[in-house]
This record gives sequence, C-alpha cells and structure tokens, in this order.
Amino acid sequence: QANAAYACIQGSLKAGYAKSGNQWVNAYQLWTNYAVQPYVSATHGGRFVNNYANARGSNYGLFENAGPAPEGTVLAKDSFSVKANGKVGAGPLFLMEKMAAGFNAESQNWRYTLILPNGKILGTTGGKNSAKVGFCVECHLVEEEHDNRFYLDEEYRRK
Repeated sequence: QANAAYACIQGSLKAGYAKSGNQWVNAYQLWTNYAVQPYVSATHGGRFVNNYANARGSNYGLFENAGPAPEGTVLAKDSFSVKANGKVGAGPLFLMEKMAAGFNAESQNWRYTLILPNGKILGTTGGKNSAKVGFCVECHLVEEEHDNRFYLDEEYRRK
C-alpha cells in the first residue's frame, strides 16, 4: 500500500519541493533509495519516508558499518501521509548535507534543510531560519557514533 501511495504522489512531491530552488530537489529521486518501501518514521512526524543518498554518500548503504560520511554526501528523506480514508498528503523534504570541516561544529558539519511541500524552506543550518532546524541537529546528535546518521530498520533496508 505504501509503495502505491508513493507512486501516486512522487511527481507532486518533486514539483512542490522544486519551488524552493534548492539544488538537490530535481536530483534526489534519481539517487539510490536505501528503503525497499516507504516506512513510517516516528521522528519525522509519523509520516511515510524514503531514504535517498547521492553517489558521494553511497557508504550509507553499509548502514552501521558505514564509517564517517565523506564531504559532499547528501541524504534526502521525502515524506507523505496516508489518511484512514486513503487520501495521500504531501509532507516535507528533509535534507542532510555533509559540509567541509569547520562549517558548524554543533551539527558535526552537517547542514540540515527542511523544505515544506509547497517549496517554502522552513530553515537551513547556518542560513535563513537556522533555529527552525535546530531540532534536527539535536535529534541527530544522539547518533554521533554513526556520524549523526540514523539507519532504517533492517526489514526496510535495500540489500
């Protein structure tokens, strides 16, 4: 059901996010999706999400054995909800970009960006409305041993 819902909304997600002008929104759906199907993420508003990584961030596919992400890694997590009546709704796009050493010690040099379904950028680490993505930084710090990356449950992992 989640795969069918995603297929239904995938194009509108991309179109909405594209209004942001963010450089990654037109590419992320072409990257490897490390989730075999959309899954519910309690930490992303209880929405269905996918886990994409650009080629530079392919070590994400090694999951807990990945080691540090190289500079230039971009992780994208698009999201959507499915109501009890079957109606599918667009959710935000969550981006993590591994920046050069010295970018932001508090975030372990990750830049977080949250893009709403209408293309409005809620905030970007070190940029406009940075405080609005402070919760991303705080939450991801609990995974410091994995370079601040969470990994999806094994049942949803692409092998």
